[in-house]
Amino acid sequence: MAGTGARELLSSKLVRDLSKRIADGFYDVGKKLPSEQELVDEYAVSRTVVREAIANLRSSGMVMTMQGRGAFVVRQTQPEAFSLQEVELSFLEKVSAIFELRIALESEAAVLAAQRRTQAQMETINSILREMRLTIDNGGDWIGTDMRFHRSIADAAGNPYFPKMLSYLGDNLFPTVQHSPGSLKEYAQREHEQICYAIERSDPEAARAGMRLHLVASRDRLLNNLKNMVGG
Repeated sequence: MAGTGARELLSSKLVRDLSKRIADGFYDVGKKLPSEQELVDEYAVSRTVVREAIANLRSSGMVMTMQGRGAFVVRQTQPEAFSLQEVELSFLEKVSAIFELRIALESEAAVLAAQRRTQAQMETINSILREMRLTIDNGGDWIGTDMRFHRSIADAAGNPYFPKMLSYLGDNLFPTVQHSPGSLKEYAQREHEQICYAIERSDPEAARAGMRLHLVASRDRLLNNLKNMVGG
């Protein structure tokens, strides 16, 4: 489909659709949502998309998940505050706005990570960085590993609200770049390496600058790529 790369994020669309069904009473409070496989089949999306959508609904307080049993509705409306889905923006404007939020949030998380990270957290960040290299080389799930890299830095900030915020916002912070050229991923990988090295040597200002430069560059690369996909 011609508009595949530039349409709104699959997971965000799934969140909106399920949220509407919940709000309309199609899924009452206490009712179990369709299984992961049923949602995969109905929406023709991957399991990763479904899991991220459910995580988003869980973070917003609309559902709760029970190990081995699935997701259950616990409330029929999302909190009024901080609902990105309600912002009336075109897709490209939305991507740009979300990156502004990422820059503010993650630059400070990188500073704190450089100051507070433990050795175990540093090993996790390095391990994910190596995994990202393998996914680029082997064509694996690069975006999933990219998300884990950024979240590992939020964890290392030593403030539980950073990872909670990323979890709440879910995939809205990670516009899909699955179809981006490999060269763009190489640029991003080198930027990730610089962030990692700054955190490892406990240099907060370098970590801040590295994260900011990376996210600004990522925004520009993604917007250019999306414009090209839609002939803009």
